[in-house]
Amino acid sequence: MVSQQESSSPLRPTSMAKSNPNRSKSSYITDSVLFVGGAMVALLLFFAMWSFLNPNPLSNPLSSFSTKPKTEISDDPSSLLKCASSGQDLKPNIDPSPNFYDDPNLSYSIEKPMKNWDEKRREWLRQHPSFGSGGRERVLLVSGSQPEPCRNPIGDHLLLRFFKNKVDYCRIHGYDIFYNNNLFHPKMKTFWAKIPAVRSAMIAHPEAEWVYWVDSDAAFTDMEFKLPLEKYKDHNLIVHGWAHLIYEEHSWVGLNAGIFLIRNCQWSMDFMEKWARMGPQTPQYNEWGKTQKTLFQDKLYPESDDQTGLAYLLVKEERWREKVFLESEYYFEGYWLDIVGTLENITEKYLKIEKGVDGLRRRHAEKVSEYYGEIREEYVKVWGGGRGSFRRPFITHFAGCQPCSGDHNELFSGESCWDGMQKALNFADNQVLRSFGFVHKNLLDSAAVSPVPFDFPA
Repeated sequence: MVSQQESSSPLRPTSMAKSNPNRSKSSYITDSVLFVGGAMVALLLFFAMWSFLNPNPLSNPLSSFSTKPKTEISDDPSSLLKCASSGQDLKPNIDPSPNFYDDPNLSYSIEKPMKNWDEKRREWLRQHPSFGSGGRERVLLVSGSQPEPCRNPIGDHLLLRFFKNKVDYCRIHGYDIFYNNNLFHPKMKTFWAKIPAVRSAMIAHPEAEWVYWVDSDAAFTDMEFKLPLEKYKDHNLIVHGWAHLIYEEHSWVGLNAGIFLIRNCQWSMDFMEKWARMGPQTPQYNEWGKTQKTLFQDKLYPESDDQTGLAYLLVKEERWREKVFLESEYYFEGYWLDIVGTLENITEKYLKIEKGVDGLRRRHAEKVSEYYGEIREEYVKVWGGGRGSFRRPFITHFAGCQPCSGDHNELFSGESCWDGMQKALNFADNQVLRSFGFVHKNLLDSAAVSPVPFDFPA
């Protein structure tokens, strides 16, 4: 017996409205094929018209037939912890709980000790395994300046350029950056402000193995050079300095605390807590100034400062020494008066190398700059590093120039500071701009750039 739907189908001839019980099976098969074929044609025509009238693919009715299983997000934090402990990668924007952030006693203040920080970081990283890959080389650069506008008319412009320089360097090497212009402790101003900022950055970024403090008046002048972190694997604090000046001569300029690399660990939390006790927020501040001046007799003023305080801890408390690396083999930070006059000569030395090496003249994407830096290293490593070397200085530090206040050291003029900053920043900028097809031909002309011809400087 034939159904009512089949008998009224428009694909059937009207002369066959009544079924014949004596029809052969082959005729039923033929009709079925015709019916299915006609239905498919009609369906295709329908979807063709739908696509024409509604070109948005998200509105296509076929999307409702997707066989891909839907992802369900559970509100149960224990399910996320289970995934983390099983080694599955979680998305970085998923935050399982509980962890140390949920502790109401957690304090970001430098005045309250941080305990068991290594265990807290370890547990947080276990909850967030997507940050595990490459964790040993994960660096957060921290810098900052004062909350108010600069008194020096060109100060804010100079700080902006110094900030751009740091952003360029971090982008090339895959570092994160945090620029702070707030006081995290109202009494810890000027050079002391860095310590509470670095401590807070450690808590805010438990995924970072290293926090890299760079003063606002310091510029990266070798944009390809990458911190040799493997060299520091057994240390927790790296500063530019010389052991004999600190331990034998007791010179307060035996190191520079304006740039330092510190490991994100409990040792560092303890060290910064001890270091900060010499700061202006403590009742013993004036006494600490006298104590520092007594030990470091070449110190120019009796006020307690962070740099002399760091040197004091190294001399007086041996328990810190073994984890502090005094770097002097390259310009971990270099004094600007020793550097700016050599930049044109250094540029010529590097161009001479490029003239003889086709690969270094090749145009390339900025993302692979590190690769070309490794190639170049084979040709420049014979020059050594530091003062007198033809290598690009890694960091040029304009200590004493005070670009924001304008209250520069009386040993040099403000004009020499501003011109030196412009030269160093344009020298670094040229290394960045090459990937974009331009360079500053004149290091004292920040406004003008020129296109780089193909195969330059052949």
